[in-house]
Amino acid sequence: MFVRILGVLTALLTLAQPSLADDTFENLRLTLPQDAFAVVGVETNIYFDNIVLTQNTEPFQFTFDCRIGHTNEHRWSLTATPADIGCHRLTVVVRDAIGNHLTEASTQVHVTPADSGSDHRVTLLLVGDSLTHATHWPNELARLLNQPGNPVWRMPGTHRPKNAATGVAHEGYGGWTWQRFASQYEPHPDGTYRKRSSPFVFLDPSDMPVLNVSRYFDETNNGERPDVVFFLLGINDCFSANPDDLAATDARIDTMLIYADSLLSAFRKAAPNTDLAICVTTPPNSRESGFEANYKGRYTRWGWKRIQHRIVERLLKHYQSPTIGDPEQRGRMYVVPTHLNLDPMDGYPENNGVHPNPYGYQQIGSGVYAWLKWWLEQQE
Repeated sequence: MFVRILGVLTALLTLAQPSLADDTFENLRLTLPQDAFAVVGVETNIYFDNIVLTQNTEPFQFTFDCRIGHTNEHRWSLTATPADIGCHRLTVVVRDAIGNHLTEASTQVHVTPADSGSDHRVTLLLVGDSLTHATHWPNELARLLNQPGNPVWRMPGTHRPKNAATGVAHEGYGGWTWQRFASQYEPHPDGTYRKRSSPFVFLDPSDMPVLNVSRYFDETNNGERPDVVFFLLGINDCFSANPDDLAATDARIDTMLIYADSLLSAFRKAAPNTDLAICVTTPPNSRESGFEANYKGRYTRWGWKRIQHRIVERLLKHYQSPTIGDPEQRGRMYVVPTHLNLDPMDGYPENNGVHPNPYGYQQIGSGVYAWLKWWLEQQE
């Protein structure tokens, strides 16, 4: 009893700390996507820290109201069974330490059979930054797709790192942005990913660099168009924004979205029957030590957390709202909630702020897989 009372008192004292004054109560900005995804037999999670804007979730109580899954100390978790197949409404309620209601939000959890799409063939192109360059999550996606009950798959791409599993390729490069993929032309490449043109930018007949996705498919995939293109970007576009200035952060995100729309429009024009999947920018390591190890005080965990949370809000609004973004693209465009399933503590090493450890990368891969299995079910 004493321990429980002490815990409540500690939580109340934490709420009273001035350092949390700007990230409590109405400023929690609880944010959920319209849809979340799970597949039978594969663990799916929603971590508290990934859906609210706060330095510390400990002062708050999280209640998940859903027919399936269970809640533990830091997350809602589900390893679905065949009995769970279907769509389930999930509502998150956040309360303070003494039970006062602060905020709530809802999503739909789609649970898909383990054998969805087993009679299909699917071609997947992966586009991203260093998280994709590392190739761990593409390898995990391939591992899951190699299990029984899955389609025959291909991953075209010009980048095949040494650690890529059999059949895995992509267009993932460390430090790259939506802007760089949409516009980068390097007249003097040196053979590295740092000094090269975007794989989608070429010289036109007048020697002007242009975004030409059709030529990319013609030269790298025998003219065939993929079924789905995944884009996991956003960290490098916005990492150095000023987290203390929301207007400046929004201006940086505005620029990111301009280039994102440009690239997505080029893919839509070149491949009108291809579905485009925008993966939500992933959350940071929950430990400041990761940022201190990388940036020596120049950038902090709380700074990037505020920027990343704003990116999540803006991405969801821009690509899920029927009145925002390019209406010609929305018909075959989807948002993949890759941020929900990544453990911000155990999914990261102690010495890295934004790059997960192998377990964290596996969680990204399984999140993409869960969405893909749902997508395959829609094709039947």
